[in-house]
Amino acid sequence: MLSKRLTLLDSMIHSGFIIVNWTYYLDMKKDVIIEGNCLDALAKLPDASVDLVFADPPYNLQLTGQLRRPDQSLVDAVDDDWDQFDSFAEYDALSAAWLSECRRILKPDGAIWVIGSYHNIFRIGKQIQDLGFWMLNDIIWRKTNPMPNFRGRRFTNAHETLIWAAKSSDAKYTFNYDAMKALNEGLQMRSDWYLPICNGSERLKDDSGGKAHPTQKPENLLARVLLASTKRGDIVLDPFFGSGTTGAVAKRLGRHYIGIEQDKKYVALASQRIAQIQPLVDDALLDLTEKRAQPRVPFGALIEGGLLRTGDTLFDKTGQFQARIRADGSLVTKSNQSGSIHGLGASLQDQPSCNGWLYWHVRKDGREICIDTLRDQYRQQNSGQDKP
Repeated sequence: MLSKRLTLLDSMIHSGFIIVNWTYYLDMKKDVIIEGNCLDALAKLPDASVDLVFADPPYNLQLTGQLRRPDQSLVDAVDDDWDQFDSFAEYDALSAAWLSECRRILKPDGAIWVIGSYHNIFRIGKQIQDLGFWMLNDIIWRKTNPMPNFRGRRFTNAHETLIWAAKSSDAKYTFNYDAMKALNEGLQMRSDWYLPICNGSERLKDDSGGKAHPTQKPENLLARVLLASTKRGDIVLDPFFGSGTTGAVAKRLGRHYIGIEQDKKYVALASQRIAQIQPLVDDALLDLTEKRAQPRVPFGALIEGGLLRTGDTLFDKTGQFQARIRADGSLVTKSNQSGSIHGLGASLQDQPSCNGWLYWHVRKDGREICIDTLRDQYRQQNSGQDKP
């Protein structure tokens, strides 16, 4: 009987149905929704089996009574049973339990993201540090369109906080720095993210036209998290799967997912949603290889390869500083200041350091280009050959 159910289960998965009862989960490891209690389901997952955890746990909002707008219309607040706890001690015990299981399930170089509000994020942050995770950042998600404070008794609650932590201080966690910089128009991505809440056509609706899930997160938020901290093919675990945003974004971006959700209604909702997602399959669109992970190219290799010549003039993008290339690959200014592309760039700006690849430009074929472009060109020309 069990083998028949597993065969049926496999058929359902490949035909787009991804509702899974965790009792029959066994050795399946990705692209599934496990229907069941969070702690029970986590206990069934093997050690060191996922690359990233994204968790949107209950916030323990401690709401009492109804919240109404000035026109007396009722606000659709989070008052579901899953967000009700008798005490902080009960909430803390649950947090410690699921966080501990997630740390066990993470691979040695894995990481976790947890999102919350002022009601719970500080309590969870303590648990994260107590369990041995290594804090990397706290991210402020500043909402472009937050719900106003109708009673006028507090500041408008316009943000939520995400904690990003590695499994340990020794973890070689993934951070796609270049991708985040590109997403931020060439500037370093900051720890405050200005994004809208989930609304419009993205907001899932129930049969009556209301919110299908009260805390559905926007796909843009999850996309930034996954693009920042996962690689193509990584497995992302979401122990509070809800409406399935994590799974939908993971599928679209070429990642795998494991979702855990105890509410049958949300399991069905997430299943239908994810089945409609068309994943990106173009390697060029999904290649987020970091420059620091690419073969090292000394500046002198560009001269030896003919992409630059001794005597060529380099300049910064403002045109304030210029330097010529020496035969040994160092640079020298008219005032006889000299150094490497990095050292001279730092000295001219009176800064402790400088990324010379991005700082210096050269005129080629009538246009100004960054010398980092020439480095990429060198890599392409020498792909498959021994690198210097």
